[in-house]
Amino acid sequence: MFDINPTDAAPIWKQIEEGLRRLITLGTLPPGTAVPSVRDLARDLRVNPATVSRAYQRLTEAGVLSVKRGDGTYVADEPVQLKKSERHEIVRDAATRYASVALSAGVPLDDAERELSTAYERLVREHRRRA
Repeated sequence: MFDINPTDAAPIWKQIEEGLRRLITLGTLPPGTAVPSVRDLARDLRVNPATVSRAYQRLTEAGVLSVKRGDGTYVADEPVQLKKSERHEIVRDAATRYASVALSAGVPLDDAERELSTAYERLVREHRRRA
């Protein structure tokens, strides 16, 4: 599904939230699709179920996921997308973290940009291949 990076500064629940949003945005998880149970995803990612539950709760409150009592959790029929300002804030924060890591490692800007572009393209390819 997606991976969690324990060395990432972002909390694990946020990485789960971002991973699910990415799968939904790329169409790997289309509207109406069941998402793994909290326990199953926690086991697959090797994280605490409470962490997965927090991500699911936030996504449900945001209108991205919907819960059908006794049946499971699904991608909402019309998942709410982040507002433009929210998208920019998320990308700005992630870019700052990435730039900090690149600077700390002594990576020139051209190389850092190339790595970012390669990573972006790889993620899109991987998700489309899984679809």
